[in-house]
Amino acid sequence: MENLKRFINEDQNPTRLEKTLQNINQLLTTDESISGIVVQKKLINISPDAIALTNKRIIICRPKKLGLTMKFDDFPWKQVAKCHLIEGVIGSRFEVLTVNKTLFTIDYLPKTQARMLYRYAQEQEERMIDYRREQHLENAQGASGGFVVNTSEINNKEHTATTTNPEG
Repeated sequence: MENLKRFINEDQNPTRLEKTLQNINQLLTTDESISGIVVQKKLINISPDAIALTNKRIIICRPKKLGLTMKFDDFPWKQVAKCHLIEGVIGSRFEVLTVNKTLFTIDYLPKTQARMLYRYAQEQEERMIDYRREQHLENAQGASGGFVVNTSEINNKEHTATTTNPEG
């Protein structure tokens, strides 16, 4: 329950949050930890969707068949192109656009928690921009052969050979 306290506030249903947290904790890999989690808050919703951000990926949980089954969509941060937050009158909508141009949306999120998720997502996006830039540079370097030839020594030897040649 201590782990739950850091994610809860007045806009979250503790029972639903705890159940979602238990499901997501079972999916975490080694050294993966949840940085933020938000459960939908609709007026009538038997089985709300949820979104969790970890240090490695985004996980979207969508209950199916009245909550008897769950569908999980997850995206490593390397595959996330952009995250957007749209605030409405009732709640917020969080959008995830992958580098493959796939858009995932979860709406009716409590605004305070949605802002916290967005802030963390922006930090991860900045890290991934740097990561993709480094990968692009490494790939470009690999495509060009990946090594530098020191031509100054070759030019000096040719110059020396032509200047010492008495017939030249």
